[in-house]
Amino acid sequence: MSIVGTRVARVEDDRLLSTGGTYLDDLREEALTGAAHAVFVRSPIAHATITGIDTTEAEAAPGVVGVYTAADLDLAEAKAGPVAQPWLAGEVVRYVGEPVALVLTEHPYQLADAAELVDVDYEPLDVVADVGTALAGDTVLHPELDGNVAQTHGGDFADGTFADCEVVVTRTIENQRVAPAPLETRGAACAWGDDGRVTVWLSTQNAHFARSALAKGLGVEPATVRVVTPDVGGGFGAKIGADPEPVVLAWAARRCGRPVRWTETRSENLVAMTHGRAQRNTVTIGGRRDGTVLAFRVEVVQDAGAYPRALYLPVLTELMACGVYRFPVVETMSRAVVTNTTPVAAYRGAGRPEATAAVERAMDLFAAETGLDPAEVRRRNLIPPDAFPHTTPTGATYDTGDYATALDAVLAAGGYDDLRAEQARRRADGDPVALGLGLSAYVEITGGDNRGDSGRVDINPDGSVTAYTGVSPHGQGIDTTFAMLLSDRLGVPMDRITVRHGDTDEVPRGMGTMGSRSLQFGGSAVRKAADEVVERARRVAADALEASADDLELDTTTGVWRVRGVASGGTVSWADVAGRAEPGALSAEVWFDEVAPTFPFGAHLAVVEVDTQTGKVVLRRIVAVDDAGPVLNPVTFTGQRHGGLAQGVAQALLEVMHYDADGNPTTATLADYSFVTAADLPDFELADMATPTDRNPLGVKGIGEAATIGSTPAVQNAVVDAVAYLGVTHIDLPATPLRVWEALTRVREAD
Repeated sequence: MSIVGTRVARVEDDRLLSTGGTYLDDLREEALTGAAHAVFVRSPIAHATITGIDTTEAEAAPGVVGVYTAADLDLAEAKAGPVAQPWLAGEVVRYVGEPVALVLTEHPYQLADAAELVDVDYEPLDVVADVGTALAGDTVLHPELDGNVAQTHGGDFADGTFADCEVVVTRTIENQRVAPAPLETRGAACAWGDDGRVTVWLSTQNAHFARSALAKGLGVEPATVRVVTPDVGGGFGAKIGADPEPVVLAWAARRCGRPVRWTETRSENLVAMTHGRAQRNTVTIGGRRDGTVLAFRVEVVQDAGAYPRALYLPVLTELMACGVYRFPVVETMSRAVVTNTTPVAAYRGAGRPEATAAVERAMDLFAAETGLDPAEVRRRNLIPPDAFPHTTPTGATYDTGDYATALDAVLAAGGYDDLRAEQARRRADGDPVALGLGLSAYVEITGGDNRGDSGRVDINPDGSVTAYTGVSPHGQGIDTTFAMLLSDRLGVPMDRITVRHGDTDEVPRGMGTMGSRSLQFGGSAVRKAADEVVERARRVAADALEASADDLELDTTTGVWRVRGVASGGTVSWADVAGRAEPGALSAEVWFDEVAPTFPFGAHLAVVEVDTQTGKVVLRRIVAVDDAGPVLNPVTFTGQRHGGLAQGVAQALLEVMHYDADGNPTTATLADYSFVTAADLPDFELADMATPTDRNPLGVKGIGEAATIGSTPAVQNAVVDAVAYLGVTHIDLPATPLRVWEALTRVREAD
């Protein structure tokens, strides 16, 4: 029996839950002995001219090793999309939290006092705090841009798109700005060697991207830079590559001639790490009164923050705009604008959750206008299973899917008809606690970068296995799933398999972890390398058994080689084969480049109760079908679904990174920025479904963000559904009790 598909406890957890992980702040490397500690002086003002920086007092403070400003740096120009972003602001600051100076001290307790002594004079400028102000263009943040628009994409709208529609609904919705808030904040440690190379220990999702960014900024060859990724306490997309800070730190380590360490504080993380979402979407949906959608349009305004670092986000929203539906006409356009806020980049789905939220809200609005049940409207417009591969009007080619089965499965598992009946009874009885049902049918694109990944497998002299992968874990259980793959292919017990990652010297090429790509690209690469090792070992085993290589087989249940069909014949183990092989003969390194994106999908049902007198919202149930193809390990798969569901619920009900009109973040501490805890969540009800893909040898699709993509609009739709009969059709997001109560109050006052 194959180990693949069985429940296997995560091999990472013994270490993480006993001795604990080794994160940036835990490093005790010899190369970091005597390291100086670093803190960045950050702007407290959203938009201002820097008229002077006086570092005299700070430089004279106890324990200060060095104080550096933009005038000291001799780094290559940093780029963020079409706008050059300074490593340290020297002339103008454009958001609260932008780094202005770097202070190094002997001990970490000296950092705060020394940073306060850096005297920066600011001359405030007019602030662009939101996309409306940005589009008005009265204040231009970057002279290089056309107004404040960093990018325009799409927008070829036809005049008569909705002319034949019996029902047309238009609504503008906000996909609010959120903070990634990983458990481990950002950090880095840098040390230059006598050989002129720098080692940077970095909390990142992809060491190789970081190496490239560091080399470019420092003006050195990539071979001069070694990036090592220790345990990473969460990334969610916001730790892709390297931010400006590690480049400045590596420069400072070279300048001061000693190692440098940096770990940001939680409040610093909330304003300085890139944010996510921050889209305003105007949806227009039209069709017949029988529930058939004829046309769908979405206009995206992406708040890019002060520096446009991820202009692909609104483009991905456009690509996935029609979701799981076979709309005859789909029109999209997007504009990305700059504002005096923290830059926005990848976060938990990166543009695709925004697309799902837009189309799923539109489907509910269309259902309400036609008087049909939201489930039935969805069913009538789903792409049928015989239409795959299916190319959408926006240019995405979905590999496989069975959307109707997923929808029916979640409705059956949730008891949808009974829930609707209970909802009707409550409304008829005038129950002040309203029951709301929210649906979301979704499709996600995973592995969309199309760039493959590396895998290497070595059979060690004692028969154990070491695998090297270009992907990098930050909570997904890659050590476990890759060891399972290798055990299945080689017959070696998992406890004799070591998976190595996150060191650019050990793994010269790699793409890291983002976009739910790890298993379909990295896993496929490791499996391909294992298969090559098997073929190389076959010849050695054949010599040992004095048989033809064509007659040999590897018994993967016992991990021994034997002649096929000869039960009483001799066998050789992996240790025997390794002992006979030439050094390096049982090693294979591959780059898996047979790549194409996959499209996992699913359906979610959320059940909420809303107290219409107070606005209190309680999530009672989440029922989810998430189809990511064959499941290698139900333990890790379930864990990823739980995490995604929780994060989607958090955005729907709690999280928002808010700025006032002066560009000041008003939710910059965990006292103000709320995210979900286990106490806020019901037991998740998960239904299984697996539709394989033919786009990789494992048949798998990514799952990382899928549950988030499905759960966020499901919960949002449920809250609106709970109070729609009272005339509330719009609630500002997230749907906190205060905002629900305000929406109810507006309707009552209008009556």
